[in-house]
Amino acid sequence: MRGIKRQQDALFSYVSLEDRVPSDHPLRRIKSLVDPLLQDMTKTFDAMYAKTGRASIPPEYLLKATVLQMLYSIRSERLLVEQIDYNLLFRWFIGLSMDDVIWEHSVFTKNRDRLLSGDIATLLLHQVVSLARKHRLLSDEHFTVDGTLVEAWASQKSFQPKNIQHTEHSSASDDDPSNPTVNFHGQQRKNDTHQSTTDPEAKLYRKGPGKEAKLSFMGHVVVENRNSLIVQTAFTQATGTAERDTGIAMMKNLKRAQKSRNRRKNKHRLTLAADKNYDTQSFVAALRKLKVTPHVAQNTSNNRTSAIDARTTRHRGYAISQRKRKQVEEGFGWLKVVALMRKIKLKGTALGGFLFTFGCALYDLLRISNIITHQEATT
Repeated sequence: MRGIKRQQDALFSYVSLEDRVPSDHPLRRIKSLVDPLLQDMTKTFDAMYAKTGRASIPPEYLLKATVLQMLYSIRSERLLVEQIDYNLLFRWFIGLSMDDVIWEHSVFTKNRDRLLSGDIATLLLHQVVSLARKHRLLSDEHFTVDGTLVEAWASQKSFQPKNIQHTEHSSASDDDPSNPTVNFHGQQRKNDTHQSTTDPEAKLYRKGPGKEAKLSFMGHVVVENRNSLIVQTAFTQATGTAERDTGIAMMKNLKRAQKSRNRRKNKHRLTLAADKNYDTQSFVAALRKLKVTPHVAQNTSNNRTSAIDARTTRHRGYAISQRKRKQVEEGFGWLKVVALMRKIKLKGTALGGFLFTFGCALYDLLRISNIITHQEATT
């Protein structure tokens, strides 16, 4: 018998949000990891807000909403708020009921400065790394460093000579004065003489000869080689030496953190794998000064002399590091394709670094979730 269409909705719903989400939904695993981490950060959140006044949106809600934005590749906060309004799965993950009023999209912008001042993204990454250490998923000896270009949210038109208010290349008869036609072909444009009016911290940079130069930043990570989990991050301006300088700084921080935990009771040296861009005398010497063995890929192109010789390459561990170091690209690929960080929408190294570090923490959570699930299935 044909069913009858009901034109009127029921007055009440007797199915809870918890029952509407399938028991094997992937978000359940992520939620089971995120909620305890945010609960451990309660004292930090309390210190960020005044004791009196109008209640704000809980920071836990905003952070979990950002998790959903990255996981589902939602390109703007306006669309994210729209999704939260009608998507019951999103409401369940954040902790909202079906009747809760959703906040304005501008809440993210207004609260981001508070989260940035509290260094919440870095704290969350440390919490995630501690979780991985608790499950014995980390290597304390073998690491890989690498950097990736992150395109800035600024156009080539905005890259103009410094100390000049208006460009001289727009036509007086241009039909769009607010967005004039600019012809900069044939001009010599350098970071020393030019600067973006949209994002002054962005630098013009290209990946190699013959590549297009773009206004960019650079994201850096240090991953451990056991499960390729990110343990250190940095977000800097894009320069020719940024990868090597930041790599040394991150290794110093890593050794300092290990010393504070008193976990290195053996005398084995740390190893650090890297690609050919790190094969310089200064970088290798700096690592050895830190008592870190440089497992850097040899760069012998154009008759160059590598800073790595047979004293290092003859060991079996060097070959293992060269194989494991390539897995760092998986994290960069996820950040750029899924988390939509190929072109970052926040301006400056501070805000960009917040989003980059938060994305790295989420990437680690996904890997930890998958590893634990696999271990449970095989035992």
